[in-house]
Amino acid sequence: MAEHDGEFATTIGQDASFSGKLQFEKGARLLGAFEGEISTKGQLVIAGSGRLSGEASAGNIRVEGQVNGNLSASGKIQLTESARLEGDIAASKLEVAEGAVLVGRCAIGAKPDERAAAGVVKTASASVDKVKPMRSEAPAPTAGGVAPTAIGR
Repeated sequence: MAEHDGEFATTIGQDASFSGKLQFEKGARLLGAFEGEISTKGQLVIAGSGRLSGEASAGNIRVEGQVNGNLSASGKIQLTESARLEGDIAASKLEVAEGAVLVGRCAIGAKPDERAAAGVVKTASASVDKVKPMRSEAPAPTAGGVAPTAIGR
């Protein structure tokens, strides 16, 4: 984790379970379970043991644990290799590590209120539609009945 323990004004412990609405001026770290809304101007870290069910908005968000809900950051959202997020993301920047699981829609790049006003949402399926096949048809088989491949050419 990039932040040191002393840099978080608030830590919700691993054995804690809360529900409701939490607002912080500085950074917060979630080690336990929370259901509801979290809002902070600083960094929000959902640790590997952390579970969030609901909405979160922050300056930057780092997810190492599980989130079932929507995330919004004025800066960057980072999903580590252990992260599992089922929900929508809105942020200026998105970093997804190999192994992270993201099921939802992403709006990345513009400022949060500009994204909301324009209704801008980019989905993974929209990116897939732009992929063009490298070859439009299969190669013809050779006399031996085996199609040539690019390997070994």
